[in-house]
Amino acid sequence: MTLELVAIFLASSFRLAIPLLFAATGELVSERAGVVNMSIEGMMLAGAFGGAIGAAMTGSPLLGLACAVLAVLPVALLQSVLTNTLRANQIVTGIGINILVLGLTTLGYREFFGARSRTTIPGFDAWPVPVLSDLPLVGPLFQQIGMAWLAIAIILAVGAVLTMTGLGITLRAVGENPQAVAKAGRSVLALRHGAVLFAGIMSALGGAFLSIGDIHTFTEGMTNGAGYLAITAVIFGSWKLGRTVMACLLFGAATALQFQLPALGLGIPNALLIMLPYLLAFLAVAGLVGRQTAPRALAQPYWP
Repeated sequence: MTLELVAIFLASSFRLAIPLLFAATGELVSERAGVVNMSIEGMMLAGAFGGAIGAAMTGSPLLGLACAVLAVLPVALLQSVLTNTLRANQIVTGIGINILVLGLTTLGYREFFGARSRTTIPGFDAWPVPVLSDLPLVGPLFQQIGMAWLAIAIILAVGAVLTMTGLGITLRAVGENPQAVAKAGRSVLALRHGAVLFAGIMSALGGAFLSIGDIHTFTEGMTNGAGYLAITAVIFGSWKLGRTVMACLLFGAATALQFQLPALGLGIPNALLIMLPYLLAFLAVAGLVGRQTAPRALAQPYWP
């Protein structure tokens, strides 16, 4: 493999990790508050569909991005009400929402675009970083669309909030000991509702990246398990932001290998390459990549 191919591989890995970075950051905040959102997959798919419809109807990817967020907010609100207000099982409700969104977006896609359509829609163009994008070898890394830099900015902001502010400390305490937070005069339900809605917004950005940021079209079920990989990245990262980011980049690299290795003429079965990100996810969930310490109140409904 030449240095040029290595640079292309790294750039592809980063690009493929971006939707995971958005969704996993939102899921990390939600799980640190004690709520597991198995509906991240459905939220991402709703965001991809809303972004595609918005961009196609208005001709503006920015308005499409706004439509993606608007499309996901009802889904996130439904998840939050079911799990926080009604205290329903977080895993079951999330999977049910995923199935619901898959059906709704499939129906909407066929009605709006046609059953076999691959309509190209307006999307974001690359936004190269001046000077850095012209550097030899590493230049491709800095030739991403603007949403990539937005993801980095949000990750840095979330890291600062979680570690350096009272809100972040309280949010993490909700996932560890919600009763203590309630005794301190803070609303556990309000914090958990906010965390789930934030996860929804981040999932919308991740889904919109797929449709209007990456391939400029929408297809049925186009998230293809990305939401589940985002949840796994949080587990892989032991509920720590830096390690979660590294897990997303690892999954992005595993996906990039599907395109890189065949181009090098290596006789590795394509099915094995497609399976690789999910194999890594399985190893993470099975606890075979190190010990994971989840928040103590994770997936437990709060009873005042």
